[in-house]
Amino acid sequence: MSWNFGDIMDTLTEVVPGNHPALIHGDRVLTWQDVDERSNRLARNLLQGGAATGDKVGFYMRNRPEYMELLAACFRARLTHVNVNYRYTADEVHYIFDNSDATVVVYGSEFRDNIQQLKPRLPKVTQWVEITGETPVEGSLSYETLATSGVAGALNVQRSPDDLLLLYTGGTTGMPKGVMWDHDNLREAQSLALRAIGPVPETLDELRQKIASDGPGDTMIPACPLMHGTGLFTAMGTFFSGGTVVTLPSASLDAPELWQAVQDHGVNSVSIVGDAFAKPLLGALQENPGRWNLASLGGMISSGVMWSQEVKEALLEELPAALLVDSFGSSEAVGFGASISAKDMPVETASFTTNDYCKVFDENDNEIPRGGDTPGFIAFGGPIPLGYYGDAEKTAKTFKTINGHRYSIPGDYCLVGTDGTLTLLGRGSVCINSAGEKIYPEEVEETLKLHPAVDDALVVGVADEKWGQAVTAVVKPNNNASVDEQTLVDFVKGRLAHYKSPKHVFFGGPPFRAPNGKADYKSVTAFAQAEVATRAGG
Repeated sequence: MSWNFGDIMDTLTEVVPGNHPALIHGDRVLTWQDVDERSNRLARNLLQGGAATGDKVGFYMRNRPEYMELLAACFRARLTHVNVNYRYTADEVHYIFDNSDATVVVYGSEFRDNIQQLKPRLPKVTQWVEITGETPVEGSLSYETLATSGVAGALNVQRSPDDLLLLYTGGTTGMPKGVMWDHDNLREAQSLALRAIGPVPETLDELRQKIASDGPGDTMIPACPLMHGTGLFTAMGTFFSGGTVVTLPSASLDAPELWQAVQDHGVNSVSIVGDAFAKPLLGALQENPGRWNLASLGGMISSGVMWSQEVKEALLEELPAALLVDSFGSSEAVGFGASISAKDMPVETASFTTNDYCKVFDENDNEIPRGGDTPGFIAFGGPIPLGYYGDAEKTAKTFKTINGHRYSIPGDYCLVGTDGTLTLLGRGSVCINSAGEKIYPEEVEETLKLHPAVDDALVVGVADEKWGQAVTAVVKPNNNASVDEQTLVDFVKGRLAHYKSPKHVFFGGPPFRAPNGKADYKSVTAFAQAEVATRAGG
């Protein structure tokens, strides 16, 4: 069986009760019948407007129902999703649209000013669509008009498992790259983790039977942005199982709002990105004991950055019946492994149970056997993307064929235990080389965050005449916490080899993380370099 998400959507709308909620946003509820009809109209109107099979559609919006609805429309019309980071400047947005060859751009009205700047610079875009409660600007179409006008019936199209979804990922260096996921491999990759829990439908008929016997799928909140892989893929997992996706009206994370939505809508799962999301959510629970009924919540899933053991254990005190799933994956590979924590069953930070699709290779593509103390690059040999859009050179570096098998190797260093357990050490591109010793920033960061005065920390290498690179930490203290540099240095030395302890510790600095919770090593490195230079000059 080969998969296409447009065919899955058609199947779901046949069997999910039409009055069951599909998308919820504040007080607004779109039923499965609503989304079925609206996405068909959107698909048909975009095609009639000139879009053709495979054309790229830019999604320039915050979390809202239109994201998943438009995604369904694109899948049904055989159009290709292109995500856009809504925090980008106009020039950065231009790069995404231009690099992806987008011909359609759908944007929220709050980004109207940027769009007006970009229109003259993007001649390949033939349809500009504005999501607005008012009249769109001149030269743009009304999203709501496209969703409510015309024929609502199914499209008569023959789809392919090779239809694409593009996921642009910033990574830690260079310009964003468009990861090309074909529908069949993406669906299979998402199914891998589910098979560890129970049976997964392997055909459209089995999907029909599952919905008919078990009812619609779960209800989930993507607390992290849908414009990034963690939010998008977890939301897709729920939506394309016939479930309900709840998005939050606030422009940034509002922890009380999220917990209220869990209570109001009987939410079963929440997706986050590490401590950047988990800490505010935990804080709201600790400050408001017993305020919300969270009995429906069965789990939280995080991916993209490390999720510290300390925060997990504190969350489980507040949510004793929940499972906390730390998923090890990337935009280029879904399903390296998972770490599942339950009440009184802690799992060490950065320790993941993997599967037979994973191997570890050294820099010469030699496989590192299990149980060794030599770190290597994690490689995934299961369902993987086709490569990076329009970039054969970067594709060849990340998607390698070794011993006749094709792997995705995004660049994460790890150790592999005798039982196959992976211990994540960090991304190779930010690995620090200090006097010949390789030091992985995340290991030092997680140790620093164990100190009660530290809220967050990033660790980078700064050029040093003696060490080659000096381990340099930039720390955000907890509110009202007081701690000095030497205390933190000694704290790390008490838990890690001394050569891993910071040579410099600075406090404050630029914002640490992007909206998806990922570390902004570039900005922090620039700050650390300037502070080291100032200290040397003083």
